[in-house]
Amino acid sequence: MAEHDDHPAYPVGLRLNGRRVVVVGGGQVAQRRLPALIAAGADITLVSPSATASVEAMADTGEIRWERRRYRDGDLADTWYALVASSDAAANDAASAEAERTRTWCVRSDDAEAATAWTPATGRSEGITVAVLTTTSQGRDPRHSAAVRDAIVEGLRDGTLAAPHHRTRAPGVALVGGGPGDPDLITVRGRRLLAEADVVIADRLGPRDLLDELPPHVEVIDAAKIPYGRYMAQEAINQALIDHARAGKSVVRLKGGDPFVFGRGMEEAQALAAEGIACTVVPGISSSISVPGAAGIPVTHRGVAHEFTVVSGHVGPDDPRSLVDWAAIARLRGTLVLLMAVDKIGAIAQALIAHGKSPDTPVALVQEGTTAAQRRVDATLADVGERVVAEGVRPPAVIVIGDVVAVGADLSGLLQG
Repeated sequence: MAEHDDHPAYPVGLRLNGRRVVVVGGGQVAQRRLPALIAAGADITLVSPSATASVEAMADTGEIRWERRRYRDGDLADTWYALVASSDAAANDAASAEAERTRTWCVRSDDAEAATAWTPATGRSEGITVAVLTTTSQGRDPRHSAAVRDAIVEGLRDGTLAAPHHRTRAPGVALVGGGPGDPDLITVRGRRLLAEADVVIADRLGPRDLLDELPPHVEVIDAAKIPYGRYMAQEAINQALIDHARAGKSVVRLKGGDPFVFGRGMEEAQALAAEGIACTVVPGISSSISVPGAAGIPVTHRGVAHEFTVVSGHVGPDDPRSLVDWAAIARLRGTLVLLMAVDKIGAIAQALIAHGKSPDTPVALVQEGTTAAQRRVDATLADVGERVVAEGVRPPAVIVIGDVVAVGADLSGLLQG
């Protein structure tokens, strides 16, 4: 784009499903933009020698292809759209030049005026996508775009379309439960606090699509805990919350599910309290009930189950660290919901059978529940360990054990999450 081009940008919606998209750089910009590209169905190749933990997780789960190297000429061949967002200015210039030669629409995170496309401030409500670009005589104004976007989306949600005054929150920390994954399942209060944040410390299992809606001045800190891979120690997360709150920032700790359901939310609240820092807790929809529901499984049902029990399966029954009384669990007649148990489910099933649970007890595994990638695998206690391996079930997945698994079988295809 020519320098000081006063012509307005032409708005358009790109249909990227199945089309090649190249992202150069695996840092925070990529982390924020990739979920929307994935949701659009794009065939994404990431070119970067390194990546954040969350971006690495997207590659590990097959959502993107990652070529772990620096950009080189020719990487944009047959590409429909490019996002150039590396920390290497020379590589960004070279990629941008290739995009110009190949007539590929290209977004530049480091130099908007050198780009041929701009990323609008986007928001979604009830199937409507709002995209806003604003410009002034001095150039683009991303904060204004984000404010206008927020006003429109909030108006759509409450049915008024009235633009509210910009709201700011006092310094402090909000522990926000983001729900099971679908960005529409975060609470209204959680979404409002997220929109007002100066700093967001986000988990990999939180509703990552919401990060794309944040204004560009918001600092996003990756606190992803990838199983058996890189992680941010809990103590480091606690210290980050304390440091940013002390700096006068409004901080949101965005967590998957509910902060106090296997989310270490109380540990963070205690650390903040010890430093005299105000903390707001915003409950979230727990995956323990929402994911089974999205898959058509009621955790309780009249005449079938009068109770449900939620158990963490991150350590096996024979692990001395386990606090679970598996013999007592096996005697319960209701529903058993296991979280963080994919790699331990074989051992857990054997323990339940050994303590008297019928091997024919139905089991359902729901992977990536409430998201576009959701899938359900059915089994029994006798064969669930084999089924997990055969079907390639990977975390995050919620496991439901009990007769409720079969209750909604005749409603397949009629229930929508």
